[in-house]
Amino acid sequence: MPISGFPEWLPAQRMIEQRVLDRIRSTFELYGFAPLETRSVEPLDTLLSKGETSKEVYLLRRLQGEDDTELGLHFDLTLPFARYVVENAGKLQFPFRRYQIQKVWRGERPQEGRYREFLQADIDVVNRDALPFHFDTEMPLVIGDALGGLPIPRVRIQVNNRKVCEGFYRGLGLTDTDQVLRVVDKLDKIGGAKVAEQLIETAGATAAQAAACLELAAISADDASFVDAVRKLGVTDPLLDEGLDELVQVVETAREHAPGLVVAELKIARGLDYYTGTVYETQLEGYERFGSISSGGRYDNLASAGTQRYPGVGISIGVTRMLGLLLGRDALTISRSVPTCVLVALPHEDERTTCDRIAAALRRRGIPTEVAPAAAKFGKQIQYADRRGIPYVWFPGSPDSVKDIRSGDQVDADPLTWEPPAADRHPVIA
Repeated sequence: MPISGFPEWLPAQRMIEQRVLDRIRSTFELYGFAPLETRSVEPLDTLLSKGETSKEVYLLRRLQGEDDTELGLHFDLTLPFARYVVENAGKLQFPFRRYQIQKVWRGERPQEGRYREFLQADIDVVNRDALPFHFDTEMPLVIGDALGGLPIPRVRIQVNNRKVCEGFYRGLGLTDTDQVLRVVDKLDKIGGAKVAEQLIETAGATAAQAAACLELAAISADDASFVDAVRKLGVTDPLLDEGLDELVQVVETAREHAPGLVVAELKIARGLDYYTGTVYETQLEGYERFGSISSGGRYDNLASAGTQRYPGVGISIGVTRMLGLLLGRDALTISRSVPTCVLVALPHEDERTTCDRIAAALRRRGIPTEVAPAAAKFGKQIQYADRRGIPYVWFPGSPDSVKDIRSGDQVDADPLTWEPPAADRHPVIA
């Protein structure tokens, strides 16, 4: 019986997921990120200290007996990574670049593109004491490269800087900037009127201050022109200046290396409390109403031990979220539903050993091959291959031959030398 929010893909969908992960993994490694996997559980008090998502933590308890420590399943990969860095700092080389592809769990209401168990693919860079800002400019380029190499709609990475928002709110005279950020982050969900109402009710804003917050949130540009738009609002603050300078660097670096990938979007805030500077959210063209498929940001205070701090910046791809949206609309297909490229036909059961040798010879050269399950008539064996999408059937003989069952072409072949076309060797995403 299916359980809502815990997806189980069909084999063809799982192969699409694996091809996507292969692209993401290879891109991460191309940029020098090293693989890491952390445990699935963290102490509950750690999970409950980091933003609104904490309300959705799944608890982990034994059926019988008492546990000394309450544990919860992690709801993202950044918190476990920060803890891992502190515990293993003496064994790591800094700045430390890592990628992590793992399941996470959130007890939110399941809906299209939102799950309770899902796969994330993260990259982060952390350093001791201070992390140079150029790492913030690199993050969207890596994600753009990873996703840009997939047959999916174009992505647009929206960036902001929480220093811009906090400095602006401070300059307006608002003191509870964290609450203002949390409310403004709901803008796409509840609309401007309700955001203004909540700012007045929960953040102590006047109607004029709430209106100014909405004016800031409306600013968007794919170049540095957003700075002039902010200045025209007439608010000044040193933190605002610092944030604008940093945001310009992210936008201008992206314009040089990946034109059209990044846009400054001053309504982006991110709901987690640990972000301190740059924040990212990624829209999939044609799927904007479902929200971000890749998010992250700068965190200067998440990882620390005594007086030692480990500031970091990272971004995460919601792999299951993205694929759930695309597969749900048949926007991604794969050329066949099994890895097999060649089915070796079985003339008689007593020839299985010969057929196994042929299959082994093909596999040694990297050609996915299986032997027919039973010695039925060749017509039925061809039908079996056709139903599963296997493009070639191999007929043992003197000499052997191989048939492309799509075109009907059949040629003599040697298992030690025959090669399928590159497009047929492995299933291909389209």
